[in-house]
Amino acid sequence: MFSSSRVGRTKSFYRDFGDPRENNDKSPGEDKKLKKFFRVKKMSTMDLRQALAGLLTLSMFIMLGNMIKKDHFDSYDDVDISATQISNVTVTTQSLATVSHLSKRPWIKENGEGLKPCWKTPTLKEAEQSEGFITFSLMNGPEYHMLQIADAVVVARYLGATLVLPDIKGSKPGYTMSFVDIYEVQEFLNSLDGLVRVTRTQHAHVSKGNPPIVRVPSRVSEDYIVKKVQPIYKAKGIVKIESYFPSIDGTIAGNKNNKLNSFACQAMFGTLKLKPEIEQVVESMVQNLHTWSQNNGQFIAIYLRSEVLEKCHRRYESGKKLCYQPQEIGEFLKKVGFNQDTAIYVTQSKWNPNLDALKDIFPKTYTKESVMPEAMKGKFLSSEFENVIDFHISSQSDVFVPATLDLFYANVAGIRIASGKNQILVPNEITSPSASASDYMSPYVSQKNHFAYSCFC
Repeated sequence: MFSSSRVGRTKSFYRDFGDPRENNDKSPGEDKKLKKFFRVKKMSTMDLRQALAGLLTLSMFIMLGNMIKKDHFDSYDDVDISATQISNVTVTTQSLATVSHLSKRPWIKENGEGLKPCWKTPTLKEAEQSEGFITFSLMNGPEYHMLQIADAVVVARYLGATLVLPDIKGSKPGYTMSFVDIYEVQEFLNSLDGLVRVTRTQHAHVSKGNPPIVRVPSRVSEDYIVKKVQPIYKAKGIVKIESYFPSIDGTIAGNKNNKLNSFACQAMFGTLKLKPEIEQVVESMVQNLHTWSQNNGQFIAIYLRSEVLEKCHRRYESGKKLCYQPQEIGEFLKKVGFNQDTAIYVTQSKWNPNLDALKDIFPKTYTKESVMPEAMKGKFLSSEFENVIDFHISSQSDVFVPATLDLFYANVAGIRIASGKNQILVPNEITSPSASASDYMSPYVSQKNHFAYSCFC
């Protein structure tokens, strides 16, 4: 059972140190030799075990590195590179396009800090004041409210009139809301302090009969006030202002040489603060969208309503497309680099089958009914508040995309510019495989042709 060499080694050991099975008395020298032998044998055994452990550890690290490398490259569906192919790779136009696609950064850049107002509030002198009043109503949604306030403030300031706190016309004929139902009254009064006098309640002179109505073009000029408004104001002592909007571009760009711009700036930005109850709804919905997004908590707000798209008959103007369907927007966002984990908020109250095509591309697509907390739906999931909520969520989202290029888009852009949230993308047909999100930045931002840039520095 034992080899001859092993038997020989055993006999040699017995000859030198004696048979351990016998109780022979050993001299001190022999005992020291025996202990030294066992110590050397023990150290040799430990060295062998340490070497074996080191070899196993090294093997494990090599295996782990190969696994990480494989998982990393296999996670990209567009790239198929194995270790044996690296030396034989041929760089082609197609492969460069693929790499470009993978390196896209659709979240263009971090949104910046808010800008600082450029306007200066002039001193309101009593000598400039008259005894009359300017009244007006807010109507058609929050995208109109800021412009209607600007026109009324400019007219009141120029005429030295007292501005009457407006009411809000509801979506249903004959339905009127109080200003306090949506906005903070004290914030409104504070923001206009020193610019115009404001009264919370109508004076007896105001409440008598129906005041004469004067329609003024949005961003009304000094010349128009002198010719159309002032004569009636002097005769009646009261005028009700109704703004109309000849063109979106003219309203937003405005006249840079208009002496009344500083008044309009102060009236448009900072006067309308949501009442705490509505602000809480908006904040809770924004928080939900941040939580559900798997792109660092960032989400996209798309201004898209079926009823608006149905009325958008002029699909093109001056070679520019004005309306985009859900599928078109989904394909656009995918091509500029957004992945399917991107959370998307659509400004539509309830789900509509026409959104299915968008959801097929971006499964995390939500409407108000799925984002709004259940306890808040009873009161706020109604037409009187929905536009207000949409306007403010669109103003706060990480990226804003309009399906319709109208006043909602223009005034959300103005609020975003003022607050430093410049990521506004306008959909368009993409023909280049290397197109990125920055190529489709809103001209309001890329060309700085929005009125907000004359208000903020």
